Amino acid sequence: MVTSVALGEHEVHWRTFLQSLVERGLCGVELVISDAHEGLKAARKAVLGGGPWQRRQFHLQQNAQAYVPPQSMKAEVAADIRAIFNAATRQGAEALLKATVLKYAESASRLAAWLEENIPEGLTVFSFPPSHRRRIRTANGLERLNREVRRRSRVAVLFPNIASCLRLVTAVLIEISEEWETSRTYLRPDPENLDEIAF
Repeated sequence: MVTSVALGEHEVHWRTFLQSLVERGLCGVELVISDAHEGLKAARKAVLGGGPWQRRQFHLQQNAQAYVPPQSMKAEVAADIRAIFNAATRQGAEALLKATVLKYAESASRLAAWLEENIPEGLTVFSFPPSHRRRIRTANGLERLNREVRRRSRVAVLFPNIASCLRLVTAVLIEISEEWETSRTYLRPDPENLDEIAF
């Protein structure tokens, strides 16, 4: 378990954090899932060799709403984006994306341009077995973990120093890690696709 405290999300922090993971034995990273943080993207390329990256689909859907001109179109645009993400194959998703971009090219040109540029960053998930896609197309597990850390740290209100913050966060993460190791399975290998999966 590695924890780190930083005041920002600049590349220098992410690079240091990822290098510390590699020094502790991290290897064979199959996928990095995150928002479009430029610092993390740059550090990932520098430290992990630029392996596959998946932009969180939920946040892509939220971000798209800023480019929807009339309020009345928001539900329709959200449904179109969900259809792209829920396609059976990457080819199907790309075909739906192309059709969606054309659909909004005149009525919402800024949205169409944004979709064309950004939605492909949420399609990396199609490189993985279908049984894993629901879990790895977002970072909901990490979001739940962050909420639990926040819930437990609110009690402390103020930390006298960074070390005290790290002790509390590390204790919470160790507890959650033990729970995951003994009672929960995040991804279950599909017996039919064991040859496709490398853990």
